[in-house]
Amino acid sequence: MILVAAVGNLWLGDDGFAGEVAKGLRARDVPDDIAVADFGTGGLDLAYEVMRGYAALVLVDVSRQGSEPGTLYVMEVDEESIDGSIEDGAQIDPHGMDPETVLRFVKATGGWPGKVVVIACEPEQVEEVGIGLSAPVAAAVGPAVDLVLETVEELRCTSSR
Repeated sequence: MILVAAVGNLWLGDDGFAGEVAKGLRARDVPDDIAVADFGTGGLDLAYEVMRGYAALVLVDVSRQGSEPGTLYVMEVDEESIDGSIEDGAQIDPHGMDPETVLRFVKATGGWPGKVVVIACEPEQVEEVGIGLSAPVAAAVGPAVDLVLETVEELRCTSSR
């Protein structure tokens, strides 16, 4: 089973990108061994879901990398690059569970999925409160849905070996 997890804050403009990708995926023919979920800002819920055990995790989010808004990125997360140490409860804030923190929590609890891939979009605006995607990010939703499906198919092929 592969989990496609959308994360982001609908109320912060382009940060709602992942939720729109999740809607687009639900409108398509997704294989039965692929779970698509929009976790919004519920990072702790995402962490618990990942710990149920998945062959792979595809996180969909926005990420500032410095390119033009609407640019899509595919980034594989190496488990060794994530610090899974938790010295005290203050380091894991359940109200501020961004994807990196979710992965730290999952690693610390021994629930790391087989492979983790992040599909992200360069946002135009995520600082001001407002619902709705900017034009370049909205235009990237369809291609992102296609990219997620291509990535999932690659993960399905490699996890079945």
